Parts: sequence; C-alpha cells; structure tokens
Amino acid sequence: MRTIKNTMLLGTLLSLSFAAHAEEKLSHLDAVQQKGELRVCTTGDYKPYTFKRTDGAYEGIDIAMAQSLADSLGVKVEWVQTTWKNLMPDMQAGKCDIGVGGISVTLERQKKAFFSNTLDVDGKIPLVRCAEQAKYQSIEQINQANVRLVEPAGGTNEAFVHAFLPKAQLALHDNVTIFEQLLDNKADVMITDASEALYQQKLKPGLCAVNPSQFMQYGEKAYLLPRDDISWKLYVDQWLHLSKVTGKYQKVLSEWIAVPVAE
Repeated sequence: MRTIKNTMLLGTLLSLSFAAHAEEKLSHLDAVQQKGELRVCTTGDYKPYTFKRTDGAYEGIDIAMAQSLADSLGVKVEWVQTTWKNLMPDMQAGKCDIGVGGISVTLERQKKAFFSNTLDVDGKIPLVRCAEQAKYQSIEQINQANVRLVEPAGGTNEAFVHAFLPKAQLALHDNVTIFEQLLDNKADVMITDASEALYQQKLKPGLCAVNPSQFMQYGEKAYLLPRDDISWKLYVDQWLHLSKVTGKYQKVLSEWIAVPVAE
C-alpha cells in the first residue's frame, strides 16, 4: 500500500512539475492568444500616430495598425495609457505586449527592449511660424540664448535639444497644446519629427516645417516590444512585412500623412 501511495505521490509531483515547466515555457505569442488580449501601450498625445479623443477612444496611424495586429491574432485590444517618460518602465514592468505611437528607434531603448522592423525613416526638423522660417534653418541659428524652444518631456525631441541646442531656452509642455505655444508667440521653435511637423503644417495654418527632407538628425520609427521572447518579435515583424507588401500599411498612412510640399 505504501508503495502505491509513493507511486501516486511521485506521479502527482511529476505532473505538477511538468505543468509548471510548460507554463514557464509558454511563449509571449502563445500567451497573447491564450489571454485573448493584446495590451497596447501608447501615449495618446502624438498625432498623426496616436491620439486619445475626449470620448476616451484612440485614433491615429499606429492605433489602426495595432488593431490590425490584434485582428490577425483573433484577440481584442486593451489600450494601456502611458507617457513618454514612463513608456520604457511600463514595458519592462510587463504592462505592454507592444508599444506604439511614433516611437523613435534609439540605442538606449534597444538596450532595454526589442524593436520591430523599421516602419519609416523620420528625422528631426524645426517646426516654426511660417513668417520666421529663414531665422531657423540650422542648428547654429537655433542654438542661441534668445531662442525659445518648446518640447514634450521625456522623449527624443527633448533629448535632441539637450544634446545639440544647449544654449537655447527650453520649456517643457504637454504634447497636445504645444503647437499653440508657437502660434501664440510663446515659443519660437519646436524640434520634432518631419512626419509630425508636416501633419501640423496641414492642420494649423501659420506653422511650417523647415526643410522637411533635410533632417538635422536621422531617425527611424518602429514598434517597441518586450525583450522576453524572440517568437513574439518574429510574429510582429512578419505581420508588418505582409501589411506593407499588401498595401494595408500604406492605406493607413494615406489617411493621415500630408504629401510634403515641394521646396
């Protein structure tokens, strides 16, 4: 009888060990499908990529693409509100399956997370009042003590200013009403990505993107992914590749991005 009990106990322990091992080995891709939910971290403050409307719904290029990714997996989207300052901590804390919203590729971010394959090339340029474009054509012209810069906190725009424009005055402002700071003459220049500058140029007469095809700093956009499992990155990369070759990605872009004005 004792032998039978010992055998049963051993079998139970082996079953528990196998179950724990199986759970431990569950890939991120399998986990998303098993939960039936894709947790998408986004700031909701960076048009045309991500914007949280007053009714609480999100819209933008990357919002549409995130929904497409969820559809490909047969799961629902769970939007996770974050900020540029908290995006990486939230990713490392396991709150996100993917981070979207015009995220720039940097080596510092690469040290802590995976990036998807590149979405687009998109470098830093000045956004200014149209009447003053000639004053802000170069880093040398902008890096002056009397120039008032305005940037959102915690992103690559602020980092660019600290690195290349230390002499200018810098004010940090929320990324939703920041463009009124320029229009109301409370700031002179915002350094941002060419895509955002061109979008705001179309949206707000009086603002102009300075030399949108001549970047002050080269940049790329991609999606941010947790660095816990390569299978998840491989799936996202393949989905993105197919979205591009079938024209789905370009269709989403065309609904938001203005055609650059010929110089």
